[in-house]
Amino acid sequence: MAGIAATKVVPAVYDSTMLGGRSSEQWIAQYSTSHQHPVNRVCHTLGIPTILLSVAVFVASFFYHRLWLYALGLFVAGWVLQFIGHAFEGKPPEFFSDWRFLLVGVRWWWAKINGKA
Repeated sequence: MAGIAATKVVPAVYDSTMLGGRSSEQWIAQYSTSHQHPVNRVCHTLGIPTILLSVAVFVASFFYHRLWLYALGLFVAGWVLQFIGHAFEGKPPEFFSDWRFLLVGVRWWWAKINGKA
């Protein structure tokens, strides 16, 4: 087909500004290096979904007003678990150095429960 220029298909690229030029797998790998101690891993395995549940309960509290106390309790409990884990690890949370690790924690948790972290 003369006259039709061949087009190159370019795969979707992640926002390099948001991800700092790293892939999701690289972020998870770095996050994993700060979460090696078994107690820390258990604390995060429980703490991260507790925080996620607290967000869902908080949203529900707009309709059922008394739920906000449960949301607050779950949120605090989830963070306490994570800080206890870091006390065992002997390292500060990664998000102290880069706020984006707050989002990586959920991806790490998902990879962990699927046997990939």
